[in-house]
Amino acid sequence: MEYRKWSLLTCFVVFTTLLLYQCGLPKAPLIALQKGQWVEMKAKDGSLPKARHEAAFINVGDQFFLLGGRRIQPVSIYDVKKQKWSDGMAPPIELHHFQAVVYQDEIYIVGAMTGRYPAETPVANMYIYNPKKDEWRLGPAIPEDRRRGGAGVAMLDDVLYLVCGIKDGHRGDHKTWLDRYDFKTSTWQKLPDAPRARDHFQVQIVDGKIYNLGGRTTKSEEGPFKNTITEVDVYDIEKQTWSTLSNDLPTPRAGNFSIALGTSILVVGGESDYQNPAHNEVEVLNTKTGEWHNLPALPQGRHGTGVVWYNQQLFTASGSGNRGGGPELTDLWSFIPG
Repeated sequence: MEYRKWSLLTCFVVFTTLLLYQCGLPKAPLIALQKGQWVEMKAKDGSLPKARHEAAFINVGDQFFLLGGRRIQPVSIYDVKKQKWSDGMAPPIELHHFQAVVYQDEIYIVGAMTGRYPAETPVANMYIYNPKKDEWRLGPAIPEDRRRGGAGVAMLDDVLYLVCGIKDGHRGDHKTWLDRYDFKTSTWQKLPDAPRARDHFQVQIVDGKIYNLGGRTTKSEEGPFKNTITEVDVYDIEKQTWSTLSNDLPTPRAGNFSIALGTSILVVGGESDYQNPAHNEVEVLNTKTGEWHNLPALPQGRHGTGVVWYNQQLFTASGSGNRGGGPELTDLWSFIPG
């Protein structure tokens, strides 16, 4: 009898865990994340990354990488096992306002800006960083009539998707464009336009659908932090159609960063016109139900960086602590599920 009870209980636990996996976050049930906490990670040797914002934070293997941002500066590399930062090679040009992606263990920067505020210009090519060789190289050109910065970028299999963005720095010419680049055929293809333009945002792919999350239509003469967008536009890759979710992003913000875990998407940080400190909210979209909920907020708000999932934990680093250009941060935080 005791064995039978234990078996039924075990089955219930296994079933519940699998259900949470299907509806939420892989290997970290939602309840564990809701009870987790952020912990600052200090390098063993006291080393720090180069302070930056409007950059990318992404991982390849057992290393985290901070790339790009305002000014030309070296890649900051955090070795998780050694628990220390080191400098990698600087990019050949200034690269900022982009969402980096990983393809075949290399980091791709696409849809970036270069130059100074507010008249930054779109970068004409992809730039590729090889972590093993610590080398940069010039990648494929972006079609001249489709170049823009501040765009969302996502990978699915061998295809890269470049979403929306802004053509004229922080001054205007916002785009609804959607383009795909096929690495196998080395070809670009135009896809149906999104329902609304946006820049300073990130996209994620879940179950064959691209999710546009946060952002704004930047107009420096009106105040660059206004015009935030809360609608979540979704592109079905197979059907080649757009739709808009019923539930908006709860906290209006741009410069936010995001990550897809299982069938959930986390939207983290950002900036807006209604507060000077950068946002610290961590809001989670359940793509199965369309509902939103909160996770514990960042101890230090930030925008213009990224978030990674490594060893069943979330990590974020650097970015700007206030809206706009500073203070640029050098901290590293880990969110440990409870």
